[in-house]
Amino acid sequence: MTHTRTTLAALLSAHGLSPSRALGQNFVVDANTVRRIARLAGVGEGDHVLEIGAGLGSLTLALLETGADVIAMEVDRHLLEPLTAVVEPEGARVVHADALHADYPSITAGRPTIVVANLPYNIATPLVLHLLETVPNIERMLVMVQLEVAERLAAHAGDDAYGAASLRVQYFAEAKVVGKVPPSVFLPRPKVDSGLVSVTRRPGVAIDPQLVSEDVLFRVIRTSFQHRRKMLRRSLEGVVAPEAFERADIDPTRRPEELTLAEFARLAAA
Repeated sequence: MTHTRTTLAALLSAHGLSPSRALGQNFVVDANTVRRIARLAGVGEGDHVLEIGAGLGSLTLALLETGADVIAMEVDRHLLEPLTAVVEPEGARVVHADALHADYPSITAGRPTIVVANLPYNIATPLVLHLLETVPNIERMLVMVQLEVAERLAAHAGDDAYGAASLRVQYFAEAKVVGKVPPSVFLPRPKVDSGLVSVTRRPGVAIDPQLVSEDVLFRVIRTSFQHRRKMLRRSLEGVVAPEAFERADIDPTRRPEELTLAEFARLAAA
């Protein structure tokens, strides 16, 4: 049994609470949506799931319905009492932690973990990258974010949303937008659509560090996207020598949004 708009509003009222704008809280109040998220996450019996930003447990309850072992992480101390009352009797464990600074090895006990999350705009990209970079036992994620952020995380060369963050995700994982969510299923109702992004960690990083180090590769990438509309020979002036373009077989008049990760790696290596 998951929350409806009426039951969630009543739960907030009973505890004298309201959604925090500062924390970007928009609670899902549609049973079909949370069950769809659980289904797209592909979780079930025997899976170890970490839900980040559990709120009042709407999605937590849907994840528990699948038979998964669920840890519900929440940063807002005011929500801990009602969240615990809702989800712990159903089998979830509630953890009070800031997702950007949490002790993930301790929380997950180092077990292979699937992250499912409804993330606010301001932390979505930094958090996804932080988890990919620092928590290797997180094998995959299904995150709900603003549609603009979803498209950026999953973008490829030539896409309007393509940028340094897209390439950073590609280095560690494969990502794709697997669904859209309308504003009508949230309380309060946001002004934009949301997107569901599936992120699956690669067995190893996409570029062999023996070809080019991670630091050098992403220095070239970040520098090029600081002036994304300029030709590479301009944006990378002083960073990449003119003769390196020829060695890498990269046309210096191309723009950064046109290059794949493999092409950036060739250029950085050259």
